Amino acid sequence: MAEHTTPDRTEVFLMLLTEHEKRLGIYVTGLIACPQDAQDVLQEGKIVMWRNFEKFELGTNFPAWVRKVLFHQVLAHRRKSKRNPSGFLNEETLHLLNEEAESAIREQRWERREKSLQNCLLKLNEQHQQVVEMRYRDEASIEKIAHRTERTEGAIYRLLSRLRRSLFECVEKELNQAS
Repeated sequence: MAEHTTPDRTEVFLMLLTEHEKRLGIYVTGLIACPQDAQDVLQEGKIVMWRNFEKFELGTNFPAWVRKVLFHQVLAHRRKSKRNPSGFLNEETLHLLNEEAESAIREQRWERREKSLQNCLLKLNEQHQQVVEMRYRDEASIEKIAHRTERTEGAIYRLLSRLRRSLFECVEKELNQAS
């Protein structure tokens, strides 16, 4: 019979980080407009989290602790960036966005919106579902989607625009019916 061993702190950290990684990416992307900068901040944040993980008390709120670490990384990135400061949100606005994100998390608004989006995606016909999956799950280029679906790039841009609008309206309708 195999012995049951408790995971060490490294395993616990990796399990927790993996479990919450998608949401953390969304959180950082909501505070930093440039996707590459957001990825850089997320990677730097993971290093800071690992270095400070011994300070985290197991059994407490890991996502809240990580968001706090990431928020400080966002502020640090903002301060050290060589880019034009006028391209950044001011610090007060970043604090307001952070408070709004925390509120959305507490009220599970993202989870409800995600569930509504999944329901709305299922209402699309199979071909439209495939186009959405190619673009947003597989991150295929418009050119690649056009080639695979034997349509022009312009037709794909128009189709995606209609599908995004349709999905947005469907999600809003579902959320309004639920409240």
